[in-house]
Amino acid sequence: MSGSWTDPSAIGYPALFGGVLLGSLVPVVPTGAVVGAAAAIATTTAQLSLPLVVLLAAVAALLGDLVTFGVARAGSGAALRWVARGQTPERLASARVRFATRGWQLVVVGRLVPAGRIPVLLAAGALDYPWRRLVPAAAVACLLWAVAYAALGIVSGGLFDNPLVATLLAAVLVLAVGGAASLVATWLRRRRAGR
Repeated sequence: MSGSWTDPSAIGYPALFGGVLLGSLVPVVPTGAVVGAAAAIATTTAQLSLPLVVLLAAVAALLGDLVTFGVARAGSGAALRWVARGQTPERLASARVRFATRGWQLVVVGRLVPAGRIPVLLAAGALDYPWRRLVPAAAVACLLWAVAYAALGIVSGGLFDNPLVATLLAAVLVLAVGGAASLVATWLRRRRAGR
């Protein structure tokens, strides 16, 4: 019965959009796993469209990023205090220069690196990075992010024809890749701090 609450497309698209938006605002939902699972379902069934999964994930992520940035801009005093804690005035000036010259790169990399998105968006807001430059950078970043996590879901969907197994594998694969990337990022930070 198409259109009923048990129809995967009727449940899947709102769950995908809501899960990614919620996880972009309050980082408690593993948004990459949500996208990977939806892509795995789209790959193994005809219930979800893969292009629509990527588009909805990118739009939800972008809305969450814009809200996060907007909150940082509106409360820029508090955001600046958070960014500035333990920093010298010279380092803050250096951060302003980096955002002025390479802000779009920082926004894109911040979205793709585990646990990098919120600090970058808070710093951008606190340092008065302009909306006209943030929006296109964030849009590109969110699209790349959605494609990357959908690709992980496609891999799992290609391995198994069973949507449930593919979905579980996609979630595990996304969490494993995210965990590995986080460990590498932590190791690199410690190595730089050791210098």
